[in-house]
Formats: sequence, structure tokens, C-alpha cells
Amino acid sequence: MKSIKKIALASASALSGLLLPIKVVMAAAAFDNINIEPGTGYATNFGTMFSSILNVVMLVAAILVFAFLIFGGIQWITSGGDKNKAEEARNKITAAIIGLIIVAASYAVINLVVNFLGFGSFNDVFKNVGNINE
Repeated sequence: MKSIKKIALASASALSGLLLPIKVVMAAAAFDNINIEPGTGYATNFGTMFSSILNVVMLVAAILVFAFLIFGGIQWITSGGDKNKAEEARNKITAAIIGLIIVAASYAVINLVVNFLGFGSFNDVFKNVGNINE
């Protein structure tokens, strides 16, 4: 376990060392002709923003499940026949699969409720939301 932490720390520090010169290069570049219009961006309404956040959460959950499955598999392989370590690894893999099922079911339930209410997507749900002061 300590060797994995050392490898992760060494990889992170090496990667940050490689990315450090990018900051200097970007600071030296001339950005005189950039026109930024306030009020425009990726999330133009609440529905788009909510949908984007939901997609990012699902992606992070899938990556975490994959990482826990790999970590549990490595732990199982390196258990060396020890029943306690093998059971701990099995429990980790089982928890990752249950977590994936819960995340997928919650996403399905949200989509089912939105479609049951007659909306096509999250954008349709929040499309007619007006200003509070109106």
C-alpha cells in the first residue's frame, strides 16, 4: 500500500513539474484581441447547467467505480491466500458494483420522472422558468 502511495505521489509531482512551464508560456503570450461578452457561456440556462452537472457527476462516479474495481482486484491478487485480505478485497469489489447500480438507478429514475411528467429533457423542465421579479 505504501508503494502505491509513493508511486502516485511521484507521478503527481512529475506531472506537475511538466505542466509548470505551460503557465509561463501562457503568461508570455499576447492576448490583446480577445473579446469576452458577459452573460454568454456554456450554460445559457438552468436546465443546461443542471444537465451538465449531472453528466459530470455520472462521469466521476463511473471513474470512481472503475478505480475501486481495479484497486479491489489488485488487493485480491496480492492477498497471498490470506482469507481476511481476500474477503476485504471482495467486499470492496461488491461495494463498487452496488455503488454503480445505485448511480445508474438514480439516473434512470430521474429520467423516468422527467419523461413521465411529459418533458423531453432537463432543458424542457426549466425552459419556462422566468425571473423571480416578474
